[in-house]
Amino acid sequence: MKFSVGVEYAMHCLLYMVNSEAGKSVGIKDLAAFQGISETYLSKVFTKLSKGGIIKSIPGVNGGYALARPAEEITFWHVVEAVEGNESFFQCAEIRQNNILLDKDNLPDTHTQCPCLIKVVMLEAENEMKKYLSTKTIAWLYNEVYHKILPKEFETATIEWFNNTKKQ
Repeated sequence: MKFSVGVEYAMHCLLYMVNSEAGKSVGIKDLAAFQGISETYLSKVFTKLSKGGIIKSIPGVNGGYALARPAEEITFWHVVEAVEGNESFFQCAEIRQNNILLDKDNLPDTHTQCPCLIKVVMLEAENEMKKYLSTKTIAWLYNEVYHKILPKEFETATIEWFNNTKKQ
């Protein structure tokens, strides 16, 4: 299993959007420039985040995007699901039914009524990951990054950078 880089870009963008003052939006152009990525690619990620109800579009001259709900209510899992979709990671193809020793016209109950044990384990693992990612929010990330990892000056510089790009 591998998440696309879009999940990482989405997380970083949401982290920067927490920085913006309440009610103010951030433009994709600025977010893309800040991270050194393609504006076109980021637009595709933002379309998914918007459809997922994580961000909202703010119209107007100074428009852009803002969080659609408080950062405390946006979990890592919400972001993963918005960017990657909500289909299970593991898709059981019932390979066990292809066993050469089985009479395909007279399959035993263990093959027709019981779920594949491999599928059961994989779905349990996915559910555990989902539960864990649901405990981490964008607000938690913001607090960790800007109050425990990076010096206060970095938060201030980030806010100033985005504020200065709005004035240009």
